[in-house]
Amino acid sequence: MAEMLTLEAFEEASIKVKDVTQETKLQESPQLSAATGNRVWLKPENLQRTGAYKVRGAYYKISTLSPEELGRGLITASAGNHAQGVAYAASRAGARSVVVMPTTTPLIKVERTKALGAEVVLAGDVYDESCERALELAEEQGLTFVHPFNDPTVATGQGTIAMEIVQELPLVDTILVPIGGGGLACGVATFAKLYNPKIRVVGVEPAGAACMRASVEAGHVVKLPGADTIADGTAVLEPGDKVFPYVRDNVDEILTVEDEELIVAFLDMVENHKMIVENSGLLTVAAAKHLPAEGKRVAAILSGGNMDVITMSSVVQHGLIQRGRIFTVSVLLPDRPGMLVKVASVVAENNGNVIKLDHNQFVSTNRNAAVELKVTIEAFGAGHRDQIVTALADAGFAPTVVQAQL
Repeated sequence: MAEMLTLEAFEEASIKVKDVTQETKLQESPQLSAATGNRVWLKPENLQRTGAYKVRGAYYKISTLSPEELGRGLITASAGNHAQGVAYAASRAGARSVVVMPTTTPLIKVERTKALGAEVVLAGDVYDESCERALELAEEQGLTFVHPFNDPTVATGQGTIAMEIVQELPLVDTILVPIGGGGLACGVATFAKLYNPKIRVVGVEPAGAACMRASVEAGHVVKLPGADTIADGTAVLEPGDKVFPYVRDNVDEILTVEDEELIVAFLDMVENHKMIVENSGLLTVAAAKHLPAEGKRVAAILSGGNMDVITMSSVVQHGLIQRGRIFTVSVLLPDRPGMLVKVASVVAENNGNVIKLDHNQFVSTNRNAAVELKVTIEAFGAGHRDQIVTALADAGFAPTVVQAQL
């Protein structure tokens, strides 16, 4: 069992995790490279078995447990990806597994965890509350607790990602790694610095749950009062105290990313790379645009791809609105025949596509003076949207862009 993170431990873990992982070879991204001024490669752990990197640490940890520890059964707490990793690894080892998940966990992660053989308990609104319940159940039932991130052995398993990156891209300058509780960052950063101290490791957190950045700034582990982010996999209030020293000493910088940036990054991945990446996995994609444009070799870890369809639909809609590809304008018209046709003609002449109409005759008591027409339009982007709005104004319709209605 790895009591501390060493090159020998990483090598042992690398051999072991090959039993359950599939190759996630680096993919160079011409689009991100052009947008950032660096050469950007993606490490697509969203394509990993169970849909995320977590199977690495879970399997390596469980492989080090004694028969007695396995026989008592395993328990963990997770927002989803570690849950599936533990469930899968436990089934391989023939052990019972119990997973406590936040009540807000997307249904797809709950169902997949059950499908892998785990008993799922929903408790708490965020990971930290689920973890408290898991520890209670471990005590009550004598189960062996497998921590999702605050464990050097688990972190060693996660660090095998960095080993694979340097094997494929020996001259990598920067590795971008998502941070939730710190296990992945601990393993990746520690291996990178042991292998080549010149490799720059940049951690990325959601702005609404930046517990590691707050802890590094304070010089000790701190707990946030709350988390507010769509990146549910990294919505952690307090980083692990066992992995914190490794992150503090080996991560060169921690960037934070707003939720709005993740929405745009999702569209980038779908349209340009034909990949589904969950919001936490998109942290590094968004952060790549914050790096100096220096022509560096950058590897961005896409940590997972387990996103439920409802969340995906919401992100796509908001992304289209944010990019100006879907928008709604309100115009006031006299209630006379032919006015709707005139508005539609202006939109069509400017290559807009009307996707929804809402005609309100009761916006004014004087219908002859004005009725309201809300038109939801598909455009090529913000510039095209502005062109259509200007054309409507030039035609005398005084359009007002309002909240898009889908």
